[in-house]
Amino acid sequence: MVVAVDTLFLSNRYRHTGTGVYLSNLLSQCLNISESTNADIGFRGFSPKGERWDGNGFASPLLSVRESWSAAHRRAWLLGGMALNTTLARPDVVFLPTAHASVPGPLTPVVTTILDGMHRRLPARMLDCGRSVHWLTWANTKLASRIITISLWSKRDLVDIFNLDPNRVEVTYLGYDKKAYNAAPPDPKVSAALLARLGIQRPFVLHHGMVQLRKNLIRLLQAWERINEGPAATRTQLVLAGPPGLGYEQIREAVAASLHHDRIVVTGALDKAGLATLVKNASLCVVPSLYEGFCLPLVEAMACGIPTVASNASCIPEISGGVLEYFDPLSIEEMSEAMRRALEESDLRERLRRDGLARAGAFSWERCARETLEVFSKAVADRG
Repeated sequence: MVVAVDTLFLSNRYRHTGTGVYLSNLLSQCLNISESTNADIGFRGFSPKGERWDGNGFASPLLSVRESWSAAHRRAWLLGGMALNTTLARPDVVFLPTAHASVPGPLTPVVTTILDGMHRRLPARMLDCGRSVHWLTWANTKLASRIITISLWSKRDLVDIFNLDPNRVEVTYLGYDKKAYNAAPPDPKVSAALLARLGIQRPFVLHHGMVQLRKNLIRLLQAWERINEGPAATRTQLVLAGPPGLGYEQIREAVAASLHHDRIVVTGALDKAGLATLVKNASLCVVPSLYEGFCLPLVEAMACGIPTVASNASCIPEISGGVLEYFDPLSIEEMSEAMRRALEESDLRERLRRDGLARAGAFSWERCARETLEVFSKAVADRG
């Protein structure tokens, strides 16, 4: 079986995006599994001319990379470059890691990953995308033989939004970086230096992920303010760690208007090691999001053994296995009470730590890759 992969998101320009991280981890594990099992499979990728990324963790006899002028120009790649290049590769199946990029040619079975139906479930003011996202996604749902998504919740949304046959939609849970996010205690010297540099003092409540409106951070701020008006035992700092996203300025204005603004830290983007160290030092992680397709920060917090409380919206209870404390993300009172209990009650903290660790162990990039390889085989078999 020959799999042509739309590797646009492995190029220098896109490799650090969410799709780039997904494709990088997935493809490297697919190559490892295929090599170790002597599978009769080969992968074809494409890179901009002069840019050789296949040696950066992708050196494998099972992967060949063709340089293409159109891969350096997203519009050209989208409007036919990818379809032409994959046709020339003569694959048995084409894999698209996102439906927001290239529209494939019609002659080869296609597997497309569609992460979620967020663009139809949230108000436009919370999303940094236009109508083109919906129509590109719609086109890919019609052309794809099989569709991969990353939670049962997302599957239900996609089936409903695009009127899909549920049997065409496969769920493959994501993995996470187990070298960075784990229950090993953080280095005390590294932790002290990081917290001092950022102006953070323990105890602190942490939200990590993009600082944007759909993460519901203004309500998180209001809920945190409520517990800081209570006993001194529950008074904390609030740390928002992550790069700015849509609505960042509104969130910064809410921070500045807080009566406790001097105890709120907005870190900006951190490197992987710094972010993992920050998570491991948190007293509590909070996931107040209004909608997620999978919610990797949730799994990262659980994998570090940090007590975590979370929204009951979208896939969050599914991904966390129902083992956390949940709240209505629209209720500041419920959110505040869940945070207060998780900070004050030692038995609850221990349960959240223990059960969160166990649940995080269910996820891995190897599992994701094995299940994805099975979907490729199904797509080829569908054609007969």
